[in-house]
Amino acid sequence: MSVTVSHRHLYWLLPAALLHRSVAEHAQLGVELLPQVSGPAKEVLAKAVSESSLLAGRLEFFDLQQPELSQSSFVLALQAAHEANDLLLGSAVLAHMAFAPAFSGDATRAEEARDRMRAARAFARRGGSNAEMTAWLDAVEAEVETRFGDTRRALSLIHHAEDAYREHDGEANPSPAWMDWFSPIRLAGFKGNTLMVAGRGREARETLEQVLRDLPEDAIKQRAVYLADLAAAAVLESNPDQACQHLEEALDILGKNWYATAMDRIKVVRQSLRQWDSLPAVRTLDERLYDWHTMVNSLVG
Repeated sequence: MSVTVSHRHLYWLLPAALLHRSVAEHAQLGVELLPQVSGPAKEVLAKAVSESSLLAGRLEFFDLQQPELSQSSFVLALQAAHEANDLLLGSAVLAHMAFAPAFSGDATRAEEARDRMRAARAFARRGGSNAEMTAWLDAVEAEVETRFGDTRRALSLIHHAEDAYREHDGEANPSPAWMDWFSPIRLAGFKGNTLMVAGRGREARETLEQVLRDLPEDAIKQRAVYLADLAAAAVLESNPDQACQHLEEALDILGKNWYATAMDRIKVVRQSLRQWDSLPAVRTLDERLYDWHTMVNSLVG
């Protein structure tokens, strides 16, 4: 468990490919040890295996663009959470499993993603989840609905999450230590993305600018994502020069800290700049986007 906790902290610091090898091997070691352990120690070990497998799945899905591999890790994480009888970990895993169908671009998988979210909420209720976890589940479901085009439903979920956060008392009812990927700032980031997809460029820009001002310095991966979303908002406001500036800032971050999810967002914004292909700012952006370093990273993760 102590190694698992160390990996959790290293997620924000180490290159994904380097950390993934260690996390995946550690999770597999735990799996092999589980049948040999009994009593209270087994519950601790099972929780560690579940958390490690969840982290491996997060790395595979968000950082390394290996969604098929991530689903195997999530299944293992769910099985280990069952061994530990940890309903909140199970809820977190199920919510993560909703991302694959949501990000697939396949509208026929909408019900699959929604079913995962219903399961995640059922586990969370039985596990006595606090207001912060409720807000996170709202935010994940909002992303699912945004991906499938229902931004009205998504914004309703975001508003519900904001209300839940106002009720949250972190001292009286703290979140699990492993839920270190969410905060009011991250919720605002979800909101900015949904506003942008909904075509509300000015509101998205104002929200994302505030998010970037408030974001901790060590939240490097999320900063690149929010810069890409801010660039998309600039496109909605017909400001291609500003969009290119934000994308170049995001590429500066990815040059030092690769994050596949951010690169996906950057490429989507670049597609939306096609009508301005002849502008110097767009041509300069392409020189950065298609240089050796970026191309190799985007192809090998």
